[in-house]
Order: sequence, then C-alpha cells, then structure tokens
Amino acid sequence: MVQVCLNGTRGSADGAMVPLTPSALAESAAEAVAAGATDVHVHPKTPCGRDALSPRVIGPALEAIRARVRVPVGVTTGAWAEPDPAARLARVRSWADLPAPPDHASVNWHEEGAEEIAAALIDLGVGVEAGIWSGTDGAARFAVSPLAGRVLRVLAEVTDRSAGTAEDSARALLDDLGPARGRPILLHGEDGGAWPVLRLAGRLGLATRIGLEDTLVLPDGQPALSNAELVTEGLRQYRDARR
Repeated sequence: MVQVCLNGTRGSADGAMVPLTPSALAESAAEAVAAGATDVHVHPKTPCGRDALSPRVIGPALEAIRARVRVPVGVTTGAWAEPDPAARLARVRSWADLPAPPDHASVNWHEEGAEEIAAALIDLGVGVEAGIWSGTDGAARFAVSPLAGRVLRVLAEVTDRSAGTAEDSARALLDDLGPARGRPILLHGEDGGAWPVLRLAGRLGLATRIGLEDTLVLPDGQPALSNAELVTEGLRQYRDARR
C-alpha cells in the first residue's frame, strides 16, 4: 500500500503545486491514483487556507475527491485544526451529518483527547489511523489503549527530518511500537527524512506514504512538480528497496 498525502499543513507559500481547493485536491488525487497510489490522505482547507474539521469544509473536499477516485479517502483530526479538545471532539461527532463521512481519519495519539476522538470515529464507522509520532509518548499511550486493537492501522510517523538519522529514528520508533497490538503499520518520514524512511518501509515490507505533505522534493533534491510525480518516484524507490 502506498498512500498519497496531498497537502498536509502546507499552503500557498509552499508553491502552486500544493492543492488547496476541493477541485485542486480532486485533480491531484486523480493523478496520484493513476500513478499508483491506493489510498488518499488530505487536509481540507478553509478559503483562507487553514486546516479545518468542520463538515462544511470537509464535505466538499470529500465529495470532489470521491467523484474522481475509487480508493479510500481519509482526513486529519490534528489538534492544530481545532486546539480545544472538547471543540475538536464536537467537530468530529458532527461528521455524522455528512452524506458520507471519510473512510478513515488520523488521530495523533500523543495529543490531548486522542482516545475520545478515536472512540467517536469508531462510533461513526470511520477507520482510525493511530498516528504515533517519534519523539512523543504516543507509543507508550497506544500500548495501553483499550482502543488499540480496533484501529484500522498505525501511522508510524518519523519526525526526524534529517536524511542522515531518520532511518535510525524510524527503527527506534518501530522498536517502541513492538507488535503494535497486531495492527498493520504504515511507516513514513517527512522533509529530509521522507525518502530514507520510505526506502526502509520498502525493505521491511511495510505500507508507506508519499506526497507534498511529507516532502516538496524528489530524492535528487529537485522540486517535485506534483503529487503524482512523488508517487511515481516513491513506487520506484519502494520496489527497488524490496529487491
């Protein structure tokens, strides 16, 4: 499995290739899926470019993307989109009003209120991607969570942005996760660590992701022109690492 992460918290300052509007997200998702992505992760944005959890923002993005692709589509529940845990939980519960909620949503296990968010998503029938960030207590919290066995998968998220040390950080994170309560693991890095961690995922046979959320450049340092270009190169790197 190679998931495409379309935009993340990036905005217009990061370049015109970063999709922000529902139509741009849909076009980028369609191109990435055509290039081989089998899952989509997106941060729906307000008109001013801010991540948001409101159904009025998420709904149009999901509708536009699903009109173009036939793969699962997931969103974030990151605390930066709604810092107050009670308000964030209310937003997630309001997704029940959507014609069709996201297929899955990431929940950062080190954030306050993560367990409640995950439980609300499960109640809605939305798969939970348990985001376990390196450098946090997320792995320890997840290890004792009563919901751990019910999540869709674990996102092992390597926050070490150094190309020279990200692989070691990834291995340490995987050691902390252990068997991850029997759930599938998607391993990925970011910025300078994105490509080394993707290749490690290939060597280990783990699911991974790539896209403009995680990196703006190709392995040779050249700017990426699109999510599709990153997916094409990501699949090549992943397959080479598997050999």
